[in-house]
Amino acid sequence: MERRLAAVLIADVVAYGRLSQIDEEGTRMRFQADLKDVFEPTIAQHHGRLVKTMGDGLLVEFQSVVDALRCAVDVQQQKAKRNADVPTDQRLDFRIGINLGDIIVEGEDIHGDGVNIADRMQSLAESGGIAISGMAYDQVKSKLPVGFVSLGEQKVKSIAEPVRVYRVVLDPAAAVGKTGRARRNLGRRRIAIAATAVIVLLLAGATAWWQPWTFLRGPTSVERFAYPLPDKPSVAVLPFINVSGDAEHDHLAEGLTDDLITELSKVSGLFVIARHSVFAVQNTGGKIQDVAAELGVHYVLEGTLQRAGSRLRINVKLIDALTGLSLWAERYDRQYTDLFAVQDDVIGKIIAALAVKLSEGERNQLARIPTENLEAYDYYMRAEQAGLTFSDVETYREALSYYQKAIDLDPDFADAHAGIARIAVDVWRNDYNILWSAAVARKIAYDAAGQALKLDPNNARAHTVLALLQLVDGRETEARVSANRAVQAQPSDAEAYGNLALILAHSGSHQQAMTEMEKALRLDPSPSPSFQLLAGIVFYIADDNDRAISLMEAARDALPSAEAAREFLAAAYIDQDEQARSLQEKTKLLELFPESNLTYYSYLYDYWREDDLHRHLASLRKAGIPEWPFGFEGAEADQIAGEELNNLVSDKTWTGKHRNGTQFIQFFDKAGNTAYRSANTNITGTVEIQGNRLCEKFPGYFLDRMVCGYVYRNKTQEEPGMAYVHVTPQALKFFSIGP
Repeated sequence: MERRLAAVLIADVVAYGRLSQIDEEGTRMRFQADLKDVFEPTIAQHHGRLVKTMGDGLLVEFQSVVDALRCAVDVQQQKAKRNADVPTDQRLDFRIGINLGDIIVEGEDIHGDGVNIADRMQSLAESGGIAISGMAYDQVKSKLPVGFVSLGEQKVKSIAEPVRVYRVVLDPAAAVGKTGRARRNLGRRRIAIAATAVIVLLLAGATAWWQPWTFLRGPTSVERFAYPLPDKPSVAVLPFINVSGDAEHDHLAEGLTDDLITELSKVSGLFVIARHSVFAVQNTGGKIQDVAAELGVHYVLEGTLQRAGSRLRINVKLIDALTGLSLWAERYDRQYTDLFAVQDDVIGKIIAALAVKLSEGERNQLARIPTENLEAYDYYMRAEQAGLTFSDVETYREALSYYQKAIDLDPDFADAHAGIARIAVDVWRNDYNILWSAAVARKIAYDAAGQALKLDPNNARAHTVLALLQLVDGRETEARVSANRAVQAQPSDAEAYGNLALILAHSGSHQQAMTEMEKALRLDPSPSPSFQLLAGIVFYIADDNDRAISLMEAARDALPSAEAAREFLAAAYIDQDEQARSLQEKTKLLELFPESNLTYYSYLYDYWREDDLHRHLASLRKAGIPEWPFGFEGAEADQIAGEELNNLVSDKTWTGKHRNGTQFIQFFDKAGNTAYRSANTNITGTVEIQGNRLCEKFPGYFLDRMVCGYVYRNKTQEEPGMAYVHVTPQALKFFSIGP
């Protein structure tokens, strides 16, 4: 039996089976064309020997590992050029693996560990990329104009000792620069997936031996579950417990929980319960099986975290709630800098234990780490915790400051940009003006969402923000596309489904909207008050008041000062002919927000479909919401119109007082410009007269809409010294003409 040292190259087509299902003959013809036009001449040029083709793969032998890598680089560069104009569903991308090692020669064929390791390297390469073993790297690291990214030591199938692995970067600057985000270590995950059956059986057996009491409790009956179990593996990641004895590290435990939920929710083969619901059950004191029954999941992940200086200790256990058995358990005693590696390993072990198959896109998404800067990640986790409620201005500001600090430390941190976008769109579409004017918030939301998607095209939150922006901007079709992309990027994300439901509701697809919202509520069975309110509004728009009311009542009880909860409940109750309840909500709404009026809502919701908006305004009118702020009603005989109105706003200065007591001064020139000033506002805009209406537009306010109102002679008992009353959807002002 002949043995020799050789450089082995193995190439394999990415997703060949899927491409063959689309076009079997065409795919095979393209493979043969690549073999003839690219591989064979390039192999010959670099002194290699094509040993054989293996279906959609190639086995090649070289005497020099430098020649092998040169050949691989040349092939991938040629393929990149050939693929440039080829549609995605017709493109053949290759992974290439290279190893330097001992091989067994049998005639023209070769075998042995040297070949097996090359094959394992191929499986660790990226689509269109190259991965090499440590033995190969040691010989080529300084001999070619390429870069290398270390994946560390990997335990690979059929090889006793771990193997060092390096990915080849065709642009050397990218190996150390900022041209691309680093990737998680997928080696262990893939090997774990391959060994699923053995691991699960061994762990289950070991658990039964070491923990016999789990059998004494007996299995959990499926009938006890609050919801039917999904037709795919369902998981709840319970909040990790900080056992450090220092509340300063609570955000680390919560952040680890959030990240595991987020990453697992990207896997289409899993059903993952949303963050708020798992945190809602953490203090119930119930057993794991009771928690699983309440959430309607088959499996539960629980764990603890302890940080001491630079050391991090994490204990994790995956439990089958139907049997009470622990499927997998692990203890990690690592440096804090290894946090992402721990997360990666936990995700891989869960996927392996549940025998879930990953698509190529999911594998790539899971491989991506959010940031290489752990300090930036720490600030991001703090922002996420601060932003759970957004109950007041200070929580918005606190979250924004943390997101911005994360970006300052790592400008390429996509999730942090998406966090800022999420806050900005909330401020803009709700016309809060608490942090920025509407125009500024809109621009920040677009810019931040765009930057997040530039850095990570599959960022679900950024797609969600973009969908809301497009909806309010009147770009309904684009909004639906963006909302669907968010769901595709994170198939178990309740927020993405809820946002899609809202877009569908406003697009007139009411039945589909309810279906998507039901999916969202199944993923988040104990939703936050804000999500309950969103769900209630979707069902209200879809004309299902029974479900709408129960959700909005829960939101109102938790958020008693939320304007939308009072507004929509007043309308929903009156639609159900519950007049007393409607009156109670209307009264509280006007007590909390006395400026509330139908004209304001008609402007604020001008992106709604006409029939839905008409129905909502009619219900609010029936509930007793006034047409104008503070219930103002002007007599037609007192209305200023025509030339008299023009004279009031041509080179004139108004001085006066708002109904809420704020004093103001407003100047109008002859060219249609206006300047408004009060104790806390100083803005400029434009003005025009439309019939008997006075219309104003202040850039950055009220969604940049032109807002129209009326001017009356002041015949009220209020502010008797003022000659006129100006009523708009936003304000009631008393004024006189100044000198």
